[in-house]
Amino acid sequence: MNIVEKHVILYTQSVREALIKLDLIAPSSILFIVDGQNKLIGSLTDGDLRRGFIKGLGFEDKLLDFVKSTPVSIKENEFDLDQLEQFRINLLKIIPIVNDNNIIVDILDFNLRRTLIPADAILMAGGEGKRLRPLTENTPKPLLKVGDKPIIEYNIDRLINVGIKNINLSINYLGDQIVEYFGDGSAKGVGIKYVREDKPLGTIGSILLVDQFCNEDIIVMNSDLLTNIDFTDFFRTYQESEADMAVAATSYHIDVPYAVLEVGDNKQVKSLKEKPRYTYYSNAGIYIIKKKLLNIIPENQFYDITDLMERVLEMNLKLVTYPINGYWLDVGKHEDFKKAQEDIKHIKL
Repeated sequence: MNIVEKHVILYTQSVREALIKLDLIAPSSILFIVDGQNKLIGSLTDGDLRRGFIKGLGFEDKLLDFVKSTPVSIKENEFDLDQLEQFRINLLKIIPIVNDNNIIVDILDFNLRRTLIPADAILMAGGEGKRLRPLTENTPKPLLKVGDKPIIEYNIDRLINVGIKNINLSINYLGDQIVEYFGDGSAKGVGIKYVREDKPLGTIGSILLVDQFCNEDIIVMNSDLLTNIDFTDFFRTYQESEADMAVAATSYHIDVPYAVLEVGDNKQVKSLKEKPRYTYYSNAGIYIIKKKLLNIIPENQFYDITDLMERVLEMNLKLVTYPINGYWLDVGKHEDFKKAQEDIKHIKL
């Protein structure tokens, strides 16, 4: 039973059937009343039934006599993250999502999803993981377990938590194992599709193999990262800056153990810094791009994401960075994999 079926009941059903269904879905006890086309009519809670019984209504009365006729709903593709956050603040936990015909197409349960980011996603999962051999001789690197589940599953679950429904996986090396593990995504309540390179296409070239992206923004990320990046804040920063592309970055510090002299052209000392620390920002392998940027990427050619970034700058389009202030680890080597096994005991991803 999917989440819509779980929370929907026909207006022709009985009060007793509604009460039984509410009991089954407790503690998220709210039903949305629909007609035969799944069009939203109203909502029903335990409290609505109680108030109806107090007024003298009974089990033989029509279900519509108990229903609240003006439930809060979200219009598909016509909401913003601030609106959803306000719903959270107002303690609205379960909200139907309706299309232009007021037909319920999805339900946002804040117990399951933090928000709804209007974007698609693609995870790059085709690498051989040569530096992690022999671990990757018979297992693709994204399926190596950290703690109790594969590396890539942490990323997929995190995307699902912010409402990403359309996830694409770019696979190659031992890719059938990844397909077998996740299937079509229905077990997680999302759609997962796969594209497969028949030759190396770089770190983003395979994105053109995806048949269709449903949203105008696309999250692109490496599948072998462990991170608790705040995708909601990342996406909001990207939107508010009106960028064409955003890249997440991790800070990298260099401490100089000596005093550093700043010297002018005439060899005159201009300043002195005692044991300074320099901070640089490194590409973290997580991006958001406008769908229109796909037109820049050459078809069936090796093309790295850094090539795309350079082209964006050459075209005077807007590229912004987003600092990851939380946890981030690129699991590329054996020492990284060992560190991940220890870190996962103490952090929540």
